[in-house]
Amino acid sequence: MEINPSAQSLLSQIREYQNKIESAKIGSEIPQILNNTAPIINDGADGQTFSSQLSKAVTAAITEVNTLQNISSNSQNEFQMGGDIPLTEVVMNMQKASLAFEATVQIRNKVLTAYQEIINMPI
Repeated sequence: MEINPSAQSLLSQIREYQNKIESAKIGSEIPQILNNTAPIINDGADGQTFSSQLSKAVTAAITEVNTLQNISSNSQNEFQMGGDIPLTEVVMNMQKASLAFEATVQIRNKVLTAYQEIINMPI
């Protein structure tokens, strides 16, 4: 059985999201959701602070998750209206949106945990 190249790329993206979720659960670093995001920490030469960089990274991640959820919703609606879209593509879009959302939630949880640990440190 030969797999369609576009389906193969979707499967590889899903596996990548799954790996990011697992690393968020057991890793000590916060994985980057998007491949095109800049590192959160730099030398500060460009005038950006850690909080502004973190804000940009979170905004980019949420925007990407929103985009994937919109694509999923649109493909579901098109399929339900009898459009020319295969069921496998609809399911793949739903899974991509679900995994991206779960990865984003895991990263948020890691950031909140780190924040709470810092706040509770004795001075």
